[in-house]
Amino acid sequence: MKTRIMILATALAVALATGTAAFAQTTDDPVPATGGEREGVALTIYNLGTALVQDRRTYTLSSGVNLLNFTDVASGIDPTSVQFNSLTDPTGTRVLEQNYVYDLVNSSALINRYIDQEIQVVTMDGETFTGTLLSGRNSEIILQSTDGQVLVIGLANVRDLRFPDLPGGLITRPTLRWLLETGSEGEQELELTYLTSGMNWTADYVLLLAQDSASLDLNGWITLNNTSGASFENATVKLVAGDVNRLPDYNQMARGELMMEDAAVPMATSAPQVSQREFFEYQLYEIERPVTVADNETKQVEFVSGGDVPASTFYVYDSSPLYYGYLIADPFYGQNSITNVQSWLEFTTDEEEGLGADLPAGRVRVYQEDIDGTALLIGENTIEHTPQGEEIQLFLGNAFDLVGERTQTSFRQIAQNVIEETYEIRLRNQKDDEAVEIRVPEHLFRWTNWEILNASHEYTQLDANTIEFRVEVPPQGETVITYTVRYSWQ
Repeated sequence: MKTRIMILATALAVALATGTAAFAQTTDDPVPATGGEREGVALTIYNLGTALVQDRRTYTLSSGVNLLNFTDVASGIDPTSVQFNSLTDPTGTRVLEQNYVYDLVNSSALINRYIDQEIQVVTMDGETFTGTLLSGRNSEIILQSTDGQVLVIGLANVRDLRFPDLPGGLITRPTLRWLLETGSEGEQELELTYLTSGMNWTADYVLLLAQDSASLDLNGWITLNNTSGASFENATVKLVAGDVNRLPDYNQMARGELMMEDAAVPMATSAPQVSQREFFEYQLYEIERPVTVADNETKQVEFVSGGDVPASTFYVYDSSPLYYGYLIADPFYGQNSITNVQSWLEFTTDEEEGLGADLPAGRVRVYQEDIDGTALLIGENTIEHTPQGEEIQLFLGNAFDLVGERTQTSFRQIAQNVIEETYEIRLRNQKDDEAVEIRVPEHLFRWTNWEILNASHEYTQLDANTIEFRVEVPPQGETVITYTVRYSWQ
């Protein structure tokens, strides 16, 4: 059972007024502003855990100096990013002082404020103790009664903590407190712009691959996560995809704030609700209707869809080590027991192929229909930001019925600076009646100066240190690739 905090005397409104009055004593008696009705809010969310908030509200100001409490700002606000603007009187209204007030009401704050003051503690068995609070640290309450006796009560044994009132300065919601000076009197529409952490968006994609693996249907979903500490009703929401450079927030890193990153992705066939356009060097997505983004909520909106997009699958047996930029003369280096043949899916974002969309970075889940019409998950991966017209290749998993073996059959150092070696690559297909093509990249890892002396099959040079064989393997059959490479160096 959690400890209950009971305030017996002063209401919250009085406490807030007390805090305001204390602030006012340091100024030339500012007049408290009234109102604060929200007229509109716009969110621009970056896929970096950051959002730009533009919040418009109407306040009634008096001519002269005003004290204004702008409540319900995000608790993850960066106070150094705040920009204030009066839309009604931009030249005649200015900010004299800004304070970010975040000493929120909680048990720790109340205990700290009531050190050396009298409180009541009710234990789990209903017994009440009254005394001066000496300490509230280390999960225990230390009281001193009027007769001088010291009592230690573990917080786990506390049912209620009773305080005589709410101390001044504590608030229930994060608040920006401004000292404004204006030459006009009456209602003004004020706009607050600030950056906050705790908001993020990701793209989640669902791909339904046809039974013949020759085409796919794609649905893309925007997944919004809000843990900023504030809710935004009927907000205009824009999302920026791209790598926006930001300086690290060392305060946030020290707090260890985490973002929610997991959400189920439903299937849907409704028309996309998001418009897309270029903005600077990024892609901007705007939800075409107002959206309520509540605190501690995950929300999803479909933003792209495509049907009958041409696709293909292919297999890769990649078992040779990469070239690391230095000479390797060890005859045993590069031998391994890798037998897995990888399964890959590829398609393009080109408009001519039926998709015609830029795809921001995100997670991709690939399903395929079984013979009874049910969709089964066949792989999951991520993509980077991919503009329209580019090819996407997704690793789905390892093929069950395909096996590869790579064996070094010969190694000779024919001179002090010349090595020759031969490899044999066996590819087996245990499928009943389907021939497959397997791509076999070979990374020539020993040195940059190499020459293929002979090869059993044709190959293509992919880069300075990679060749690739593409061979067909019959059902219930085997294909063997052999090649000899010579390395030489100064």
